[in-house]
Amino acid sequence: MSFFQNLYDAHLTISGHAITWREIVGNLFGLASALGGMRRKVWAWPIGIIGNALLFTVFFAVGFTGHGGQVLFGQAGRQVFFILTSVYGWWAWRQTKRTRRQDAPAVDPRWATAGERAAYVGVWLAGLVVCWWLFKLIGAGFPAPWYYYWCDAWIFIGSMMATFAMARGWNDFWLMWLAVDLVGVPELIKFQYYPSAVLYAVYAAFVIWGFFVWLNVSRRDALVLEPTGSV
Repeated sequence: MSFFQNLYDAHLTISGHAITWREIVGNLFGLASALGGMRRKVWAWPIGIIGNALLFTVFFAVGFTGHGGQVLFGQAGRQVFFILTSVYGWWAWRQTKRTRRQDAPAVDPRWATAGERAAYVGVWLAGLVVCWWLFKLIGAGFPAPWYYYWCDAWIFIGSMMATFAMARGWNDFWLMWLAVDLVGVPELIKFQYYPSAVLYAVYAAFVIWGFFVWLNVSRRDALVLEPTGSV
């Protein structure tokens, strides 16, 4: 094989399971992006895009795979949406950043309004049904258990909602990620994507931390903006 093919297929074998370096490095980029997002840094978006591109090749089982050709369409497809939404988030945060001092964060966290929350819950539920039907129509390429399509649909549409909510600066996005991880981690373990499963479990703890960081910032900003009244 060529040098580039060897590089592309480079992997570790742990307990009889082959794990590509693309999966490991892609997840490390994802963790770095999450840390940048918690700190509300614009660079979180391009770093995340690199990780998404690497993970797409992993979940779509392109080239060498230690997973028996088991393509996870929901996991692969959401990487594509991550890239598209990250371009929007990168643009939105850069636009906001340009109006602020150099050391200021790129976004002010807040809760979604009642109308915004009703909209994203409606989209999530409708998207869940549509993605379940679409993934089931496409098939998994292997004898998939009945719950597989529901899980992949939940992960796919939930990831879409969470990434968009992060771009908007809503505190809700952390809770969305928890809902995704509750399904995503068991699925990744089931299909032997162990580095991703471990990192997503770490994400779950990190997401709880990030949620309280953003929540405290939004509460502090609300107190600053609250009128003091007169006596």
